[in-house]
Amino acid sequence: MPTRDATDVVPADDAIPATGPRPPRPWDAFARARTALDAFEHLVGGVGTAILALVMLVWVAATAAACLVGVGLLLVPGTLRGVRAVADRERARLSQWGPEVIGREPGTGPTRLRDAVADRGTRRELRWLVGHASVGLVLGMTGLTLPLTAATNATFPLWWRLVPQGEATDSLGLITVNDWPSAFAVSLLGLGWVAVAVGFEPGLAWLQAWPGRRLLAPDPGTDLALRVAQLTATRAAALDAHATELRRIERSLHDGTQNRMVAVTVLLGAARRAVERDPSAADAMLEQAQGAAEQALAELRAVVRSILPPVLTDRSLTDALSGLAAGCPVACRIDADVPERFAASVEATAYFVVAEALTNIAKHSGARQATVVVRRRADRLWLRITDDGRGGADEVSGSGLVGIRRRTEAHDGTFVLASPVGGPTTMEVSLPCGL
Repeated sequence: MPTRDATDVVPADDAIPATGPRPPRPWDAFARARTALDAFEHLVGGVGTAILALVMLVWVAATAAACLVGVGLLLVPGTLRGVRAVADRERARLSQWGPEVIGREPGTGPTRLRDAVADRGTRRELRWLVGHASVGLVLGMTGLTLPLTAATNATFPLWWRLVPQGEATDSLGLITVNDWPSAFAVSLLGLGWVAVAVGFEPGLAWLQAWPGRRLLAPDPGTDLALRVAQLTATRAAALDAHATELRRIERSLHDGTQNRMVAVTVLLGAARRAVERDPSAADAMLEQAQGAAEQALAELRAVVRSILPPVLTDRSLTDALSGLAAGCPVACRIDADVPERFAASVEATAYFVVAEALTNIAKHSGARQATVVVRRRADRLWLRITDDGRGGADEVSGSGLVGIRRRTEAHDGTFVLASPVGGPTTMEVSLPCGL
């Protein structure tokens, strides 16, 4: 059997990994405090929607009582819209602090009493309304009271002398303060309240949000159905954009390159006939034919570059956008910080979005300068194009904005346009990186 000699290395005691509990680290307390602060913010928003739910619950009860005599039937559509509006407000609040809670499409949902009774979504919203207006409001007020109680007790030595003699007590009335030692005792009690608030606030926020996430979420399969509908719409938009691009290329070849080549053919035929009769005239015609051929070649190259710019393959998206800015009649600044490459289709879409936007700026905006910002945010490529023009751009004026939207949505991207009259105009486009 092998034996250990004197040269064998024996691990030191501090090299053996510890198996006991990890000692607390200073930043753990800050993380818990931050979590409690976020939970307090959630509870404040929950109290707001709980008050709205309480008001709407009273209105629903009044409408139900009025329905017993028939008058309330006229109030049912408005009441249902009100319940839906409050529920959508809670969905928006919950979506800010966690997974998105999808609601109904605007303008949908029952408006008659019989349909509302049969609609499962409406019944779930009413159940949430009752729970959030009662339990949710209590949880929210409790969550608001804990930090206020902690702050009141912790700062007690600062203001207890302003309270009339015999009325200075802690929040629970356990300690009557008549001197400084008892005042500091209340302050120590306030530190205990701080610990209680830090420990309980996240749980209260979770309990307040749980009924909304359970009752206001769509039925299983609804999210998938919405996604299928969205993909169907974007697929149709992609096909439409593809057909539009083919028509554009066909027009460019037919109206430009083809006419140039016809001119070259005519000039070459005339020059051939004039060779024997008037060589000097034939030379002039050949020169015109050469010029027409060069123009046709330049237009053909422009069409090819419009299909897929070679600079995207040879260099980078930043270089391609810099080329667009250099050729724009309006002074344009490119602020691009995307050192990595993306999928070819994504880069081509970003290029054409910027190209179309700069063309619109040059033709319609009257701007003196434009700025293009390109960044990568998480798994998306984000672009913002701004100009200081007159504004008032919209998608129905035939300015190419519809094509930009279709190109963007075909890649499952987003398109946002803000163009108030008087300017400035801001266009934001977000595309999946495609990596």
